[in-house]
Amino acid sequence: MQLLQERTPSQNPGMDEPLRRTSRRIRERKKQEKKQILSPKCLTFRSKMKNTRKGVKRKKNDSEEEENVQETQVDNDTEFLPGHREGLSEYELERLENIRQNQAFLNSLKLPQISEALRPKPKPTLKGLKKEKTETEMLPVRKSLRLLNKDPQTAVTVEMTPSTAKEPENIVIKAPGPIPLDPINLEEYVRLPEDLLNLWNEVPSKQDTETLDLNLYQEVLQKLSIDEGSVVKVVKGRVCSAAFHPSASNLLMAAGDKFGHLGLWKPDAKWGDDGVLCFEPHSRAITSMAFSSHPCNLITVSYDGFARSMDLEKAVFDEVYRSTSGLKSFDFLSNDCSTLLLGEWNGDVAVVDRRTPGEYESLHTMAEKPIRCVHVHPVQQHYFVVAESSFVNIYDLRHLKRRNSLAVCELSGHRRSVSSAFFSPHTGNRVLTTCMDNNIRVFNTSQMDSNTPVIKSIAHNMHTGRWLSKLSAVWDPKHQECFVIGSVDRPRQIQVYHESGHLLHTFRNMDHLTTVCSISAFHPSRNTLLGGNSSGRLHIFTDCYIN
Repeated sequence: MQLLQERTPSQNPGMDEPLRRTSRRIRERKKQEKKQILSPKCLTFRSKMKNTRKGVKRKKNDSEEEENVQETQVDNDTEFLPGHREGLSEYELERLENIRQNQAFLNSLKLPQISEALRPKPKPTLKGLKKEKTETEMLPVRKSLRLLNKDPQTAVTVEMTPSTAKEPENIVIKAPGPIPLDPINLEEYVRLPEDLLNLWNEVPSKQDTETLDLNLYQEVLQKLSIDEGSVVKVVKGRVCSAAFHPSASNLLMAAGDKFGHLGLWKPDAKWGDDGVLCFEPHSRAITSMAFSSHPCNLITVSYDGFARSMDLEKAVFDEVYRSTSGLKSFDFLSNDCSTLLLGEWNGDVAVVDRRTPGEYESLHTMAEKPIRCVHVHPVQQHYFVVAESSFVNIYDLRHLKRRNSLAVCELSGHRRSVSSAFFSPHTGNRVLTTCMDNNIRVFNTSQMDSNTPVIKSIAHNMHTGRWLSKLSAVWDPKHQECFVIGSVDRPRQIQVYHESGHLLHTFRNMDHLTTVCSISAFHPSRNTLLGGNSSGRLHIFTDCYIN
């Protein structure tokens, strides 16, 4: 009996325990054989996969919400915190590090910004003036000489004759005297709309001289918007000047282009082409325009040397002044707008009375170089500022001479040519200048003396190129401390600044403002801003709905 108890398991093949021990030894032996066959790399991979399976089982014990966050939001920064790395295998840590590096690389590529920049631009609006259809000459169809069984040497070369070559059109100078007021986009002998005549003769309301609080003014700017109906082609060529009619009940705008066309646009009107009437009072670029007081007339000056007055009651463009040099700028010298101050391209300044058309009362040579802008003081109307090339001077009309007139004060500091210079509305205590040295300057002119300090110089890119009108900063007539100017930056925008240099608001719209608006102006009484571009279109930002 004692001998049976001391027998080894191999000596009792019929018992369960010896069979179980034998099978375990066999499994261990097979496992050792597999380890000897597999390479070290395979063993490393299997150990990682084993740890991964353990990690997955561990995650299944967590709540369902935490599991979804870890599986779907791999870019969450909390996964990479040291506290969240505890309990993770080496493979999972390596995976999270790879995810973090990939995410950082994708963020450095700035793919959302690139996709936004590559987004196709919306097509410009087709409202307004319609494109003229030009007849093209049909040339004979070219045929293959090989198919016609002809030798190449028998081919006849066709040369362009002077009749087929396209020649530049000659500029036809308008005749002196009055010009009939006939819209070129309407049929002949069509009377002007009656509602246009009523709006034209509307007496403008008196402007409020109180300055709006800056915060309230900023809120008003933020409410102005643009839509599809607020972009209309008004003239055929590049917009060189634009102005608002002073009516407070309706919107009526005028724009002049580089070819001498003048366009009127009323957004909700049914006349013309989507409310646009186009005229041709000049033969060259209309450089400046402004509406006079009641009775209302639109005064325009041009490079062709003519200053004309648009009179709807007479249905003519009256001649106000004629010069042998081109006219660049003008302003009213009296409250009734009967006397004008005109700046000529050859450096002369002319004082003209509209009641004696074609002649001047006095002519003064200010500089040898061209005059780009003249503007009259709103209160003391015997003072006026002149932008003479790279010099800006203020003169007293009472002490002007025929030549070599002395300036009351000089606004120095401009290193290149000056595009414009304007007194501030209501008081004239500031002068706003736009210079091609990429600076907008605000001068303190509360006292007219030799010491005129610069309040602020604002950096602004003025390089528009030869195909765009020059940028010009203009005051808001409703707020004498703020001004507006176009921009060449992308995305396209129009900016409003305070005289201290603070940027109050930037008008942007990726769908309806896609070009540079070099010409900009505020309405004298309503919350509306216009911008004109190089294709003859006006863009309107307003707080009212436009069809």
